[in-house]
Amino acid sequence: MGSSIVSGRAPVLVITGTSGAGKGTLVKALLARVPALEAAVSATTRSRRPGEENGRHYWFLSAEEFDRRLGEEAFLEFHVFPWGQRSGTLLSEIDRISARGRIPLLELETYGALNVRDRVPGSVTIFIAAPTFEELERRLRDRATESAGEIDERLALARVQLEQKDEFSHTVVNDDVERATEELAEIVDRELAAAATI
Repeated sequence: MGSSIVSGRAPVLVITGTSGAGKGTLVKALLARVPALEAAVSATTRSRRPGEENGRHYWFLSAEEFDRRLGEEAFLEFHVFPWGQRSGTLLSEIDRISARGRIPLLELETYGALNVRDRVPGSVTIFIAAPTFEELERRLRDRATESAGEIDERLALARVQLEQKDEFSHTVVNDDVERATEELAEIVDRELAAAATI
């Protein structure tokens, strides 16, 4: 995954950050505010859940198909979860969005975001952080979607991710959704305007 992507592709915007920082909420708000953006649909090896549509929620691939695409170097980035499930961003998804005249927006784990930063010249990476580590812990415990053990694992990972935040183009502190969305939109508008002049 270390080689650079051929230049000439559209700019790519990446939103990353810790679990519980509110990435998903800010991505939805940003997509509503900046019509030039379109969310890239991730590919995954996990089973489709009721109500999910192939190509809308995820591209659902078998393990064999995922392996085949990896062999063809068809992924911009991918991630293997501890339980064996894999997910990633297909280059064809970036091309699909670019062909529509839109800017691809990726919501990724920090590892994937760093891969995109290194492989796509001109990519813009934005790290979303909670105002404090204590607030991050409160949000994770309040949302109650994980067990106490999983929350502790996410908090340990968050400490590592927070040490990486200076690796990204920008950091936005999600202390208030409206204010953070405004800051995020301003960053994106500035970056897209700068890219248009190159």
